Amino acid sequence: MSQYPIGQSYLCCAIYSVIMRRNIVIFASGSGSNAEQIVQYFHSNSSVEVSAFFTNNAKAGVIKRGNRLGIPTVVFHTEAVKNGSVLAALKKISPDLIVLAGYLKLIPSSWVEAFPNKIINIHPALLPKHGGKGMYGMNVHKAVVENGDVESGITIHYVTEAYDEGAPIFQASVPVNSGDTPEDVQKNVQKLEHEHFPRIVEKLLSE
Repeated sequence: MSQYPIGQSYLCCAIYSVIMRRNIVIFASGSGSNAEQIVQYFHSNSSVEVSAFFTNNAKAGVIKRGNRLGIPTVVFHTEAVKNGSVLAALKKISPDLIVLAGYLKLIPSSWVEAFPNKIINIHPALLPKHGGKGMYGMNVHKAVVENGDVESGITIHYVTEAYDEGAPIFQASVPVNSGDTPEDVQKNVQKLEHEHFPRIVEKLLSE
């Protein structure tokens, strides 16, 4: 089991240096479908490696995905964020990019300062619409339908200390048809996520 709770001595097993490679870590709180898409996208690319998954949810599906994919997975709790343990672990890995793929917690300012313009997030709507605290997953898709929006989509953006307020990097849209349910919108938006997120990660790593 490649699962390493923060604060235990064997955390170091999840942390190793990658020489001559671009290095990614991925944060997720849920199933980790976008995390897996990114791993698969770079599977045959020897110049890019996903070094670790990080999750704040001990029951998250991303843990099983990490085990299956052979990606070391770091499980942490709120205290590990507050006492700096997670940040210390990230500094040891020294990633070229920190990718938030369904990570639901606010990023501390200390992380933003330590990794300027190296933390990105994907949001399942066309920001600035339907952003902010509590706007994630099905909450967003319900708001899109209830608001009568004619389109939805994704926004990939840099991360700041505030929810969904960082500079946008990329957006893609999909129509919302009359009669679409939040589940329909979710399905169509997820297709955009899987199509574009790995590609934008690659583009950022090449800049």
